Amino acid sequence: MNDLNQLEKNRIIWASTRSVLESLKFKSKRGGKKSKSHWTLFEKLLGIFVFILKMTRYYKIGLGNAMYNDLTELTLEYKNLPKELEGYKIIQLSDLHLDTIAKTEVYIVDKIKNLKYDLCVITGDYRKNDNGRFVHVINPFKFLVQNIFAKDGIWAVLGNHDSYMMVDYENELHPLKFLVNEDVIIEKNGTKLCVVGTDDPFAYYTDKAVLALERAKGDFKIALVHTSELHDVASEKGYNLYLCGHTHAGQICLSGGIPLITHQKDGKKYFKGMWTDGEMVGYTSAGNGVSGVPQRFNTFGEIVLITLKNKI
Repeated sequence: MNDLNQLEKNRIIWASTRSVLESLKFKSKRGGKKSKSHWTLFEKLLGIFVFILKMTRYYKIGLGNAMYNDLTELTLEYKNLPKELEGYKIIQLSDLHLDTIAKTEVYIVDKIKNLKYDLCVITGDYRKNDNGRFVHVINPFKFLVQNIFAKDGIWAVLGNHDSYMMVDYENELHPLKFLVNEDVIIEKNGTKLCVVGTDDPFAYYTDKAVLALERAKGDFKIALVHTSELHDVASEKGYNLYLCGHTHAGQICLSGGIPLITHQKDGKKYFKGMWTDGEMVGYTSAGNGVSGVPQRFNTFGEIVLITLKNKI
């Protein structure tokens, strides 16, 4: 990881920048575009939708769907995978939104308690709203991470629903560590597994996110980004695996999983599941929680368990 003093300086600069964006409720996009967030209007429309839904039997169905998480097991094969990473297991959680449905953290812990894995990554969004108070999610978040047992750590990034001040709670959330345009090297008998985490590029993009991806080095490189928006940079820089979330796989979809809204413009290829960009494999998680409304239709949340294998 970066030198501690330099890390502290970088985080101070980052926090200053993001605090301004959060207070002004701007979305800062790649390419320099800035726009006002319209989440409040969107929430009002969702409120009307839920009011109507509660008058039907479908509200209970949607709530049941929202509380359920699939276990998605993936085996990813790589040419010339370092032998030290053969069979290496990574568990990905994403979009927890711990205050949307009570005891979300309990349901997740129950689902993962018998799983074996080496590394845990969490790709952002820990509260329901994208502004205001957040300390109420710290205790359920703490319960969750203290029941995750990964010998190579729990590494997390921020999403567009998260406050920059959440990073100040790292000690309380031990053993979780945030990666804020930072990288960590995990050594496996001389093989360097590099995990890079960027700040959210959906609403809080700065060039520091790209620089973090560009400067990292390792024998096997994993990018943790809240959205798929930096996949081109990671692919160009030789990343092996790109893990993200944000879209909830649509959350409320038509029959066949056709999403009404994905909150991303990268195209259908990237809005859910596994995809590729050059030699890089990417995965967009459907997330574990829900935002806006405690409902899912024609989609479920998921816990993703990835096993690395050498391609024969």
